[in-house]
Amino acid sequence: MDYKKIEKKWQKKWKDEKAYKFDPEKVGEKKYVLEMFSYPSGAKLHVGHWYNYGPSDSYARFKRMQGYEVFHPMGFDAFGLPAENYAIKTGIHPKDSTFKNIKTMEKQLKAIGATYDWNYEVITADSKYYRWTQWIFLQLLKAGLAYRKEAPVNWCPSCQTVLANEQVKDGDCERCGSVVVRKNLTQWFFKITDYADELLAGLDGLDWPEKTKLMQKNWIGKSYGGEIEFTVLTGQSFKVFTTRADTLFGVSYVVLAPEHPLVAKLTTPDRAAAVAAYVADTGKVNEIERLSTAREKSGIFTGAYAINPINGRKVPVYIADYVLASYGTGAVMGVPSHDERDFIFAKKYGLPIERVVKSADGSADELPYVEYGVNVNSGRFDGLTTDEAKIAIVQELQKNGKGELKTNYRLRDWLVSRQRYWGAPIPIIHCPHCGAVPVPEKDLPVLLPYNVDFTPDGKSPLLKSDEFMNVKCPVCGAPAKREPDTLDTFVCSSWYFLRYPDNKNKKKAFDGDWINKMLPVDKYIGGAEHACMHLLYARFFTKALRDMGYLNFDEPFLSLVHQGLILGPDGNKMSKSLGNVVSPDETIKKYGSDAFRLYLMFGFSYIEGGPWSDKGIESVVRFMERVERLAQKAAAADLSKSDYGKEEKELNYIRNSAIKSVTRDMEAFGFNTAVARLMELTNALYAYDNRNPDIKHAVFKAAVKDLILLMAPMTPHFAEELNESLGGTVSVFKQRYPVIDESALTLDEVEIAVQINSRVKAKLNVPSALDENGVKEFALSQPQIAALVSGAEIKKIVVVPKRLINIIL
Repeated sequence: MDYKKIEKKWQKKWKDEKAYKFDPEKVGEKKYVLEMFSYPSGAKLHVGHWYNYGPSDSYARFKRMQGYEVFHPMGFDAFGLPAENYAIKTGIHPKDSTFKNIKTMEKQLKAIGATYDWNYEVITADSKYYRWTQWIFLQLLKAGLAYRKEAPVNWCPSCQTVLANEQVKDGDCERCGSVVVRKNLTQWFFKITDYADELLAGLDGLDWPEKTKLMQKNWIGKSYGGEIEFTVLTGQSFKVFTTRADTLFGVSYVVLAPEHPLVAKLTTPDRAAAVAAYVADTGKVNEIERLSTAREKSGIFTGAYAINPINGRKVPVYIADYVLASYGTGAVMGVPSHDERDFIFAKKYGLPIERVVKSADGSADELPYVEYGVNVNSGRFDGLTTDEAKIAIVQELQKNGKGELKTNYRLRDWLVSRQRYWGAPIPIIHCPHCGAVPVPEKDLPVLLPYNVDFTPDGKSPLLKSDEFMNVKCPVCGAPAKREPDTLDTFVCSSWYFLRYPDNKNKKKAFDGDWINKMLPVDKYIGGAEHACMHLLYARFFTKALRDMGYLNFDEPFLSLVHQGLILGPDGNKMSKSLGNVVSPDETIKKYGSDAFRLYLMFGFSYIEGGPWSDKGIESVVRFMERVERLAQKAAAADLSKSDYGKEEKELNYIRNSAIKSVTRDMEAFGFNTAVARLMELTNALYAYDNRNPDIKHAVFKAAVKDLILLMAPMTPHFAEELNESLGGTVSVFKQRYPVIDESALTLDEVEIAVQINSRVKAKLNVPSALDENGVKEFALSQPQIAALVSGAEIKKIVVVPKRLINIIL
């Protein structure tokens, strides 16, 4: 079969017949299948792209054949720093390069033979889309969920933009490799922390990988404890949050974040120079690295002392890199006797270590003792258990206004400002009289100007466009300036799944009634690297829009699957710099896209991935050739055999067993085991053909047809061609996916192995209705088995139902 020729044939046919066009009239039968949309890279699709889009398209086809009206759109996450950096490097405008790349990727994705309905395409860099991104920003602002404040940020001096923590690798910008520094900027934030509790609670009801749910839970980081106020000898005060208030009597020092506003005020003159140098050095390290357990902790004494409110003891005030101003209160108490990090810090700087908790049962409690126990050296709180003391000590402090019970979160509000060009403009106007004024909704979109100087100079590129910046205040009419920052691209991707089903709507971001019928997404597919950013932000947007009355559901993605990562042949992540990127072009040119797709599905566990090897591709092609020959045999077969005997029953058993297994595996994205079952069915069909070369029963052709239908989602063009060769006039994708006949899974006889002293000596066909004793009697009554045990004492007989009998002599 000429695989390339049939691909063109069937892709044209599908296009002409609009085979995958979504029918809105059948919304009651919908199945919304969605892959995370791609950034439009200029490179050709590599193996990783194929691994994401090919097998997931097979899942969509599988659901279509099960009778669902599958909604399977595709679009592009088109804003972002790579295009802007490319523009700086080459002079090619981001809009030009991005939209050119989109055309290339559209063509490549269509060549996969996927079921995307391109009528629903969205492109986040298109003003018809980002108009509504800006509209959502304004709705969040109205609801009190968007605000502006000064905050420390990761700043790349080369890219001249703010970076998220995840974009900083070992202290360097992941894009350009420059050393990242910390600086304060006035930024826009979304108040995602308002939804911390609901974001946490909602995870339990989702069909998501447990690891991903755990990552989000840890990212949100809910904890219960006490907020305690320490007063510095010079009069200033600060608060610390702790989950172990029971250890307050063991505090021997306190630590402020280097960025804490009190540091400059309380540092003594003799310590000022050393503290300033330490603060500057810490600013070069990103937050993730500062919190790393593998990183050696460092700190410096400020010269100041604070009073422990529970016992009046004077303790030194340090600053240390492991405390962050943006997390909690930006201050922590040091209890070296009951915290491993504090213990190491105290040893390093010669600070006191005093036990205040011992084990309750007399077991080993060598310091640092971090388990719960009973309080000691804690005044009138001695003898209380950890749980009792945690509450009692805070309640005591509460009487004097020095403490309160509190719930804390690791989650911080989402910083959405970016000092770069290629993003959606923030729809705010800054007026010297009226302050920050929202752009009137009737004036959206705020268009991104084309003629802008991208040369990095530490400011937002849009500041250099007078045409863009200068505007009249919509409230008072005075001369004003537009907001020069653009939105984080995660804002654009936090609602695209809502726009897909209503992408042509010019009056609204989406029609709520329609979206409430189409959403949530039934199956969402994408990389695990998005667990704590995109997936969390999309959930926040959904809940916020629900509370504003635009949606009636709580979660955007009911079921989530992460595809694994295809590594280079050397076992490393594919990278141009390593020279290990695998292009599928030559393989597809030689064998066709169906063979390549089938190999990806068979050669790897979809959710795990693994190192690339092309050694198995030819075996997959040989399998397809075997199936093609079966189709030819079925088309030419004399099906006049009327006797439905043992061989037919066995074939029908294997056929239905395959239907059952493949259906289950396709549902669970266990594609590799599904293909293995198809290979077993193929072997069974050949075995039947060899035993019945002249005339066959109709079950043979029926089983071949089912084999083709089971393969159809994995090898769509190939299956269409075989179906046609067997006289089919209706596309396989308009036919029902094979359904199991449970009665066929009950055989009159089953073959079991007979072991003597755990060694296989024979095989027997045993009536399947026999119980364990019946199997024993039947086996021993057979002449060949009787001969094997003749004259020996049978000590024990073990029966494994439908598999084996082991006779111990």
